[in-house]
Amino acid sequence: MIKASRLFMLFAFLSVSATAAGPSLGEPVLRQHDGKGTPTPVLLEAKTLNVYNAAEADQGAAADERHFYAIDNSAIGKYMLADGSPVAQWSDLPSPGIEHLNSCYVEAAQLWCANSNYPAAPMGSSIEIFDTETMEHRATHSLGMMEEGSLTWFAATEDGFLASFAHYDRRGVPYKDHRYSSVVTFDKQWRRTGGWLFPKAITDLMAPYAASGGAIGPDGRLYISGHDRPEIYVLEAPVSGPYLTHVATISLEIEGQAFSFAPDNSQIIYAVDRKLGLVKAIELPKLP
Repeated sequence: MIKASRLFMLFAFLSVSATAAGPSLGEPVLRQHDGKGTPTPVLLEAKTLNVYNAAEADQGAAADERHFYAIDNSAIGKYMLADGSPVAQWSDLPSPGIEHLNSCYVEAAQLWCANSNYPAAPMGSSIEIFDTETMEHRATHSLGMMEEGSLTWFAATEDGFLASFAHYDRRGVPYKDHRYSSVVTFDKQWRRTGGWLFPKAITDLMAPYAASGGAIGPDGRLYISGHDRPEIYVLEAPVSGPYLTHVATISLEIEGQAFSFAPDNSQIIYAVDRKLGLVKAIELPKLP
């Protein structure tokens, strides 16, 4: 049996050792706010550079060096950036296993897409991967039923993934509305490691929907778009607490939905105007 004095010394040693080493929380995935109070969001305006016709321009758009990709629920169109001419198409109709593609981005000659069973409940989501050369479906990773909601967009990070899940008013789970939408961090095996809530000002603007699009910009900040407003919101990781910090609002000529940054590390995004069936190349302003 260990005497009380020796037991006390053991606990003291463990406590000092843990304090000296410190718990490893890691660096924030996003650029961190400077912590100097709650900022007043900067109001900025984007510039439309090019406009393309695309039959699949409904849910979102993505691009690589030579092509852009227009995303619909169960179809993806591949087009030339030079002149907007169609190159190829993937479709899962008429009996889709992929029901609701929300957003995509290009990495390593593959198109990584967020898919969900929206508006069904229980909510289920998956990652769908396509070959950008052949437009063939290559792989899938099911997240299964997610209490966080329906997956709308995700982005690769150094340690894994950053992903957003949506809840809508009067759809999906009856006891969760748009306020329950959030951003979640995962490791490379899609195990949850953390997350944030959107600020109330942002959820109020996106109500009764949620963030349809999102991406980490070249400046390390999080850029998100809602369901139907012609705006993108720029967010940073908080110094403390569970809420992201709203630092800027950018007006632009789209009505929400998903987007993707150009692969050249610029401020250019590709987004859709779903009412007119257009994909737009838009240059976002740099934050001052």
